[in-house]
Amino acid sequence: MRRTKAEAEQTREDILNAAIDMFYKDGVSKTTLNGIASHAGVTRGAIYWHFKNKMEIFDGLHEKLHKPLSDHIMADMKIDHPHPIQQLKELCVKLLVEFEENEQKRKILTIFLRKCEYSGELEECKARYCDEKKESLGLFTKYFEKAQEQDAISKEADPELLCQAVNCYMKGIIMEYLDYHDTFDMRAKAPALMDLLFKSIGK
Repeated sequence: MRRTKAEAEQTREDILNAAIDMFYKDGVSKTTLNGIASHAGVTRGAIYWHFKNKMEIFDGLHEKLHKPLSDHIMADMKIDHPHPIQQLKELCVKLLVEFEENEQKRKILTIFLRKCEYSGELEECKARYCDEKKESLGLFTKYFEKAQEQDAISKEADPELLCQAVNCYMKGIIMEYLDYHDTFDMRAKAPALMDLLFKSIGK
């Protein structure tokens, strides 16, 4: 019996969700397609209908995390905010808190940062992800460029360097959160931590 488009999409989503659980539990290298299929309640053939191999599933998880983030930033940038630095700070806080509130996103991020070694096929994946990361950082840069236009930060400031600083700072917070998830209250700490950073950026 022919499956509808909605059913096919649901099967794909079930496979990705099963992969999240398996990668998170056992790591990427130790997870097999048979294990993912069993956990998703589908046949191995169903997996091959949607993905060529495990690396394509891994790519699918990256898209599942990255695309909503890019869409979120793009939507936020369309808002005519009078204070772009404050706007960026609020966005950073929102993104950080979302990782605590959304278990699936937290698991995916843990997989990328803790559950895989970027060697072999995964090394090629990382090279592609670096290009996507540059695009996202380029979007963040626009907040600082707009702030310079409004004389909210020094004309001598380097928007790209400021963007890199924010990225490194947020990644440090995320890594600390993943290491001490049970005791790190992101809702309480994220606003205060971002205040410390952005106070040093604005005039």
